[in-house]
Amino acid sequence: MRYFINLSYDGKNYHGWQIQPGAITVQEVLNKSLTTLLRDQIEVVGAGRTDAGVNASMMIAHFDGNDSKVLEDLVQLKYRLNKLLPPDIAIHDIYPVSDDAHARFSAKSRTYHYYVTTEKSPFEPYTYRYPQKLDFHKMNEACKVLFEYIDFTSFSKLHTDVKTNNCIIMEAKWEQISPIKWQFTITADRFLRNMVRAIVGTLIDVGRGAISIDDFRKIIEKKDRCSAGTSVPGNALFLANVKYDF
Repeated sequence: MRYFINLSYDGKNYHGWQIQPGAITVQEVLNKSLTTLLRDQIEVVGAGRTDAGVNASMMIAHFDGNDSKVLEDLVQLKYRLNKLLPPDIAIHDIYPVSDDAHARFSAKSRTYHYYVTTEKSPFEPYTYRYPQKLDFHKMNEACKVLFEYIDFTSFSKLHTDVKTNNCIIMEAKWEQISPIKWQFTITADRFLRNMVRAIVGTLIDVGRGAISIDDFRKIIEKKDRCSAGTSVPGNALFLANVKYDF
């Protein structure tokens, strides 16, 4: 039987979602906790691979569980799992799905949020403070350029193992959510490694007047990571939503 898990986590203490040697990850902690509770080797599969330090206000993962009394009461399993997990990982729901449902491959879109503050804030651990003046109107104009392309090699980490750098971006915009705080929202069918942080860094170059909107377009067309802006820090990035057809 296959089960989906709806969870969130603070990524500060983790080297990203995916298991890697010599580093603590969210996937590893979740695997160990479920294995302990179900007394069976469990491997969870996530909807995406968040980078080191990146947060998730909503992550979906799945696991396959054999017949077990523990799985007969999913509310109790959620309660026990939350007690076992560290405070920076929270389980919100566990529910059965069809055996062909896949947390990663069945997802139709993912949405990320990035937070920028223009002044000092007590919540800075989850925002990127940029004290210089930014032209967010011009940054939103540059966002529209993203819809014209599907190859985002210029915003991808180098030497990754993906077969294609094509992504369909469905939403990209900046919104002011407080007098000093702005939220960048981006939705796509898939994302490349480091893609959102590289896009935000390059949009900030537009906002501070270092490059024009036409320069932003040329950066995408070059398909060269070295031509794009510096990646912004991961602490202000959140995986915010994952959508499915079921």
